Amino acid sequence: MKTDGGFRSGFVVIIGRPNAGKSTLLNRLVGQKVSITSQRAQTTRHRILGIHNTPQAQIVYVDTPGLHRGESDKQLSRLMNREARVSMEGVDAVVLVMTADGWSERDEPALELARQAKCPVILAINKVDRMKVRERLLPLMEAMQQRYTFAEIVPLSAQDGDNVPVLEKILLRLLPEHPAYFDTEQITDRSDRFQAAEFVREQVFRSIGEEVPYAVAVEITEFREEPKHLHIEAIIWAEKEGQKAILIGKGGTGLKDIGRRARLEMQKAFARKVYLGLWVKVREGWSNDVRALKSLGYTSEED
Repeated sequence: MKTDGGFRSGFVVIIGRPNAGKSTLLNRLVGQKVSITSQRAQTTRHRILGIHNTPQAQIVYVDTPGLHRGESDKQLSRLMNREARVSMEGVDAVVLVMTADGWSERDEPALELARQAKCPVILAINKVDRMKVRERLLPLMEAMQQRYTFAEIVPLSAQDGDNVPVLEKILLRLLPEHPAYFDTEQITDRSDRFQAAEFVREQVFRSIGEEVPYAVAVEITEFREEPKHLHIEAIIWAEKEGQKAILIGKGGTGLKDIGRRARLEMQKAFARKVYLGLWVKVREGWSNDVRALKSLGYTSEED
């Protein structure tokens, strides 16, 4: 591991409103899937590190839950906001992600947090590939520079990768000279067990409509390495019997589909065959119960 001769290493936190594309951007920057994604807001619930290594540097990206206005009446939502705030401590740069649709009140909490940063803040205007009128991009960039003095403004597409290397070059210049914080083979601070639970929850978000995904948590009850495969068993926790029925689906088809998709994601990530057993159970009010949240792995460094 190179530790001198101008080697740079540091932490970059990615913040923004829900569904701005932070996790997609993290995966693109790392070059591998370390954070789950979906079209639904607030898919990310935990602070997740994604580690990108080059011969000259190590960038440790910090993905955060989407920030939203005020304090919700749900313990889970309050915890997610705290996770994002705690993630700002000790970082070398901040990437504030908004979308090319334009600024809205939903973006304000993230900007308020960025204003408290003691390091450079880069604005990433994401989803430019969806802009029908590209001529609106320059006025948007000018308007944002009036709103806050960003170190740089980078329009990009996290989905397609357009202009993402430009963002990375800017961030590399901002990192201090420092030895690598993590082993160069490591791409995340999260365990395989944690990622397995996230892969299941990702497929719930992608497969089930309405509000059911937000009432779901996943607990891995068994994670065992066999000679030829990984043996994984998990419980999908819902808050109501009606949600349980929706998750299972007619004749169990819903749960089978979630399991099949999650298993395929696990096999790609772990590079092994996977047996996945899924069950759905009800735990009323888990998202507003501090003890239940801790038992399911939802904790904040402030707790």
